[in-house]
Amino acid sequence: MNGFFCEWREPARQIPPFQHGPERLTERPPSTQHIDWHALYPNDVILSGPTDRKTVALTFDDGPDAVWTPQILSVLDRYRIKAEFNCVGQRIQQYPYMLEEMFRRGHNIENHSWSHPNFTKISLTEARQQIERTNAFIERILGVRPYFFRPPYGALNQDVIREIISLRMKILLWDVDSLDWAGLTRKQVEANVLSQARPGSIILLHFAGGRDESLEDTVQALPNIIRTLRREGYSFATVAELLELPAYQPRGT
Repeated sequence: MNGFFCEWREPARQIPPFQHGPERLTERPPSTQHIDWHALYPNDVILSGPTDRKTVALTFDDGPDAVWTPQILSVLDRYRIKAEFNCVGQRIQQYPYMLEEMFRRGHNIENHSWSHPNFTKISLTEARQQIERTNAFIERILGVRPYFFRPPYGALNQDVIREIISLRMKILLWDVDSLDWAGLTRKQVEANVLSQARPGSIILLHFAGGRDESLEDTVQALPNIIRTLRREGYSFATVAELLELPAYQPRGT
C-alpha cells in the first residue's frame, strides 16, 4: 500500500454541500416517469457495454475526498484494477492532489458536474456552466478534458441531453446500482452488485459522500465483489476500454 496514504492524514475539512443535497432516491425520477433514454439516444446515453464477453466496469461517483478515496484506491491497487472516477468540481478544488493521484495510478477521470445539482431543476445555461467549469478545472490540473459526463442522480430530460451532446460528450449512466450511499451493510452492497452484474455491466459505486459522509461498507464490500466476479470468470476494464471509446476529448475540440 502506498505510504503516502498510510502515514499521512489530512486534518478534517468542511465538505462542500451538494447543490440539491446528497444522493437520495427522491432526486431520482420516479418509476412512473422513467424514460429509457438509451433507447432514444443509443449512441449518446450509455447504460452498459457489449454483452459478448464477461467484462464489467467499476465506476465511482461524488469525490474526491481525503478519507474514502485513498482507501478505495488501495483496494483497486491490490487487485490491479483500473476504474472510472466521476468527479465533482468543487471537491476537486478542495482535493486537487487526490485527482492527480487517481490519474497517476492509471484511472480515468470523468465529469460529474461542479456542485452536484439535479440537472432537470436548473437552467440549460447553468447546466452547461456546471459541465464546462468542471472540464476546465480537470484540464488545468491534468491536461486532459473528460469525454464522459455522469449526471447527478441520473436525472435527465431531453433538453439536458441535447445540451450535453452539443458539448461533444457522452452521457454515462449505469445498469448496476450498488446503492452504497444509502447506509447499507457490506453484505447488502455486495448483494446489490452481484445479483445484477452481467457481461458488459457498468457498476455504480461511490468514492466520497454516502450517508453521514461514510462509505465504510463500500470499502469492506469491494474486495469480495471483485473476488466473486473474478471467480465467475469476469474481468474488469475502464468504461472507455469496455466501450472501445476514448476516455478524453481530443485536444482542440
